[in-house]
Amino acid sequence: MPNAHPASKNTILLTMMPAVFVFLWSTGFIGAKLGLPYIEPMTFLAVRFGICVLLFLPLVTLTRTRWPDRWQDWGHIGFAGLLMHGGYLGFVFWSIGLGVPAGTSALIVGIQPLIVGAMAGILLSEKVSRIQWAGLLFGLLGVFLVVAEKLSLGEGSVFAIGLSFLALLSISFGTLYQKKYCSGMSLKSGNFIQFIVATAYFVGMSFLMEDRIIVWSGELVFALAWLVFVLSLGAVSLLYILLRNGAAANVSSLFYLVPPCTAVVAFLLFDERLAFVSLLGMGITIVGVALVNIKPRTAS
Repeated sequence: MPNAHPASKNTILLTMMPAVFVFLWSTGFIGAKLGLPYIEPMTFLAVRFGICVLLFLPLVTLTRTRWPDRWQDWGHIGFAGLLMHGGYLGFVFWSIGLGVPAGTSALIVGIQPLIVGAMAGILLSEKVSRIQWAGLLFGLLGVFLVVAEKLSLGEGSVFAIGLSFLALLSISFGTLYQKKYCSGMSLKSGNFIQFIVATAYFVGMSFLMEDRIIVWSGELVFALAWLVFVLSLGAVSLLYILLRNGAAANVSSLFYLVPPCTAVVAFLLFDERLAFVSLLGMGITIVGVALVNIKPRTAS
């Protein structure tokens, strides 16, 4: 049998990337849940991104690396990293650390496509149809049902759940900003710049908010290794490749698959259960995000 054509291999890889990304991204919430009993959220993230910087340093210094040509590009890349790492992960880890179930936090952040789909029309001139606006309302209704039930059961406070909503806003605007200003960045230099920004941010936040006490355990080491190698180095690079090859709203639609994936893993590992109302809310949210992902018909 002849070897497959390189173009065919690239097509297969691009086809598989979304499914791989969804699974890897969903495990980030599980890693937070696994490690946070032994370390405070901002300290956890400061250690995580500090390791990422150390791992990337020889890569960018010993290999040929394309750096941004203008200072404005450095600023754009750094600010996008602050939104997509600092704001998003900081608020998610803080929220889960305060008792919000990993599956609930994943669901809240999972309506990112709704926010991105709505804002892409304004900021990136991507067309948003009436059906997509209807999807936004469906998604918000579904999240409201889940959040209301979790609050009634005492699983997280209004403040803690609000942190997950702040994470949602941060990753949504970060995705749009990355698409608009950083789509042509080098993955090596871009990731390195963003890791430095994230490390500085989380070190500062850990000194401002926490005691920086670490109780080393097998669970914490595993969570750190997984979050560094699989999430920060693997999933984030996949996200940037997907953003480079697709519209922002379409790439963000992948996030609607993250909540059910996270919920299944959280049930298996931590016995996090979803009652009927939560399952209904998750289903409504998925319908909403599916509507947002519908491409408008073009005139023939």
